Amino acid sequence: MSTTRSLALLGTLAVLAAGCGGSHRDATSPAAAGTTSPPPARTTPAQRLLGLPALKRGPVPGYVLIADRDNNRIILVDPRTKRIVWRFPQHGDVRPGQSFNGPDDAFFTPGYRSITTNEEFNQAMAQIDLRAHRIVWSYGHPDVSGSAPGYLSNPDDLYRLRDGLYQVADIVNCRVLWVDRAKRIVRSIGHAGDCAHDPPHSLSSPNGDTPLPDGGVLVTEIGGWVDRFSRSGHLDYTVRTPTTYPSDAQLLPGGNILVAGYDVPGRVDVITPRGRILWTFAPRGYWSLDRPSLAVRWPNGMIAITDDWHHRVLVVDPRTKKVVWSYGHLNRPGSAPGHLDKPDGLDLLPAVP
Repeated sequence: MSTTRSLALLGTLAVLAAGCGGSHRDATSPAAAGTTSPPPARTTPAQRLLGLPALKRGPVPGYVLIADRDNNRIILVDPRTKRIVWRFPQHGDVRPGQSFNGPDDAFFTPGYRSITTNEEFNQAMAQIDLRAHRIVWSYGHPDVSGSAPGYLSNPDDLYRLRDGLYQVADIVNCRVLWVDRAKRIVRSIGHAGDCAHDPPHSLSSPNGDTPLPDGGVLVTEIGGWVDRFSRSGHLDYTVRTPTTYPSDAQLLPGGNILVAGYDVPGRVDVITPRGRILWTFAPRGYWSLDRPSLAVRWPNGMIAITDDWHHRVLVVDPRTKKVVWSYGHLNRPGSAPGHLDKPDGLDLLPAVP
């Protein structure tokens, strides 16, 4: 490896690990009457919304939300005990006339009060109130695909944005949609029936549409591309990925891209906007990957991965490439405690003050 590439790699790992460590000063009681009281201890989203206890700093800085697709459930896992502390649906959660089948992804909305989920093979998507355990918004016609208004064809990665719009990759219709609360399509990238890789005019089966801090979107196209669009829809760049089946690319601090390769064996890469590979996680043996669909960088620098067809979620230290936490059992799908069945999506409910 050249000196230049070595320096670039070290710089990338430093960015990936940013946020690790740090100190936290506990509030103390005033020494005597009349002294100024210390500020109240900072609460976390997990405490405020579900009354879950704060966690100490560690490889998993919160409760892990998992879309456990083939178990037809979304669960929230305590990283210490690996117990499920919240799940949907429970008995009575899905009301008459509603549908919930095969949640493919699950993401918290801004503020963490609800969860968005897409049911890729049920042709529907929904928003779930975290406390009320209720579907409060939905779009699509369950088990009926289409491209007309109100219809979807294999929706993927539903997000609710800060402006209230819903953003989703409509895979087979080869488009990314923005839908308002009234279920009107307000804009799109790509068009149904035009599935060539020619952004911004057309897209090749987009399976990822990650929102960006500047209001733009990072689109992942099956076939081997990642496209960055600005808030206005301008194409900033398109880049080839290391595999022909990239999935759910994420923008890292500094501008590089973290992307899962939905392959056998699977892999996770960090690439530059020009396509140069800076980091790869593709181990052999017990921790090898089988069609991982999502890799995300957490605030503490760890990388969380859904190892879909191995039925587990992994957390990897990017500096050592060691698995530091896992949930699920290799090649043992199931719904018993500690088991998963094709987990396809994850998110984090922060719990470290």
